Amino acid sequence: MQKITTFLWFDHQAEEAAAFYTSILPGSRVVEVQPGPDGKPMMVTFELAGQRYLALNGGPAEFGFSDAISLLVDCETQEEVDTYWARLTDGGEEGQCGWLKDRYGLSWQIVPRELPQLLSHPDPAVAGKVAQAMRSMRKIDVRVLREAAAS
Repeated sequence: MQKITTFLWFDHQAEEAAAFYTSILPGSRVVEVQPGPDGKPMMVTFELAGQRYLALNGGPAEFGFSDAISLLVDCETQEEVDTYWARLTDGGEEGQCGWLKDRYGLSWQIVPRELPQLLSHPDPAVAGKVAQAMRSMRKIDVRVLREAAAS
């Protein structure tokens, strides 16, 4: 068992959210659904690409998810970026620079692996052009970043 597990508080959608997330990321699964005193699902343990999470149906809370916490998905290809972006924004909302909120309000970063490499280019002018191009995007487009780096 991993030492630290991310714990997510939902009003009543923990099982639904876990099923949604595990349907998107390969190597993911719902591990266990534990009932509460009323027999309805209360705790849901699930794995996303091998990382374990715990979701609670805790009822309405005066706090919710915020952008201060997000799940970052490392994408090898633009096709991965496109797929995860489309699935996770379905019922959610697009943000800037590869950030989005899913239908449950959880923030995600969909990041092509090439982005950090381009942003840390040894030539500060190139890195600056890439950063400027990224700031104009919602979903990250690697082709546009490469063009900015080459210009």
